[in-house]
Amino acid sequence: MPLFEMGAIVVLLLGLNVATLLRHSRRTSVSDTELFCELLFDVAALTGQLYFSGGAWNPFVSLYLLQVILGAVLFGPRIVWSLVGITALCFAGLTAFHRPMPLPRGGRPAFLDLHVQGMFICFLLVAVLLVFFVARISGNLAARDAGLAELRRRAVEEDHIVRMGLLASGAAHELGTPLATLSVILSDWRKMPALRADADMSAEMDEMQGQLDRCKAIVSGILVSAGEARGEGTVHTTQRRFFDEIAAEWREARGASGLVYENRFAQDIAIVSDLTLKQVVFNLLDNALEASAERIALTVEQLGEDLAVRITDDGPGFAPDVLARIGRPYVSTKERPGAGLGLFLTMNVVRKLGGQVEARNSEEHGRHGGASVTIRLPLASIEENTP
Repeated sequence: MPLFEMGAIVVLLLGLNVATLLRHSRRTSVSDTELFCELLFDVAALTGQLYFSGGAWNPFVSLYLLQVILGAVLFGPRIVWSLVGITALCFAGLTAFHRPMPLPRGGRPAFLDLHVQGMFICFLLVAVLLVFFVARISGNLAARDAGLAELRRRAVEEDHIVRMGLLASGAAHELGTPLATLSVILSDWRKMPALRADADMSAEMDEMQGQLDRCKAIVSGILVSAGEARGEGTVHTTQRRFFDEIAAEWREARGASGLVYENRFAQDIAIVSDLTLKQVVFNLLDNALEASAERIALTVEQLGEDLAVRITDDGPGFAPDVLARIGRPYVSTKERPGAGLGLFLTMNVVRKLGGQVEARNSEEHGRHGGASVTIRLPLASIEENTP
């Protein structure tokens, strides 16, 4: 047998595989055309090997079926039938054009024995390769289907968020008119001498004015988040000032003196923060306040190239079924309509910023542990790039 020519074909196939691996390491997506060309190279290599070893009389001619079966699994009908036609032409051509293989000594019976042995080896080879390749392909298809299912789930969640955003924006607009009316009435009351002379009434009007201003700030925050108050959605600040203000404002607004705030960031960096990030931290602190008995901790630190914001409490922690489905809409231990949307919105906002949310039960507070939620954001997504 012409071992030099057949060995050269094997070397070419090895080079093709090395080039394919190098290309795959740089880009994982593969087009149908590229994959079809790879199979054609295999068909050409097999045809060359068969040409130098008896042509169509070589028992390994059945290896053509391997390319056809793989094509049927991977491609649509047009490419598959093209592959069937090409392999059939190669098979037919090998019946007329090939290099004869010298028969072994002993005559035709010895040749038939050798042919049967070759057929058996070819059968084992095809069976093993088919199981290996089809299993790999099935695994890839299953991973693709899982990825598509995850994309569909995210699309549904984002549609849900859009609808809630439209509802919130509409409600904010509707609330603007009655809040403005109340503000005018309260301003008139404060100008009345009889009411101003009453110390108790004056104090209550001051309290009413403070709560009214807070309602206006909440409505403005909703409109900013919806993108309707342009120029007010981002804040140029530093990470230390940003989180210091969040901790102070939340303590004052909720009257939560038990908040333990610690900023472990090595250096104070300039950031461009969206107001939605502030709302995310507020929402997580509110959840911790509802679940906590005494202690809530807010910790800010740097983990590699990420900003980590951790909120822990000493409450009962997450139930196992809730923890397994954390971040899905309406998944919550709270027995009230609409519960569970806060963490759902939090995880989607953080995901839009390129980060992730990790929720777990902590063992820091005794047998019942407590809840711990960590936000990790790439510093590159919030750091201010100064020229």
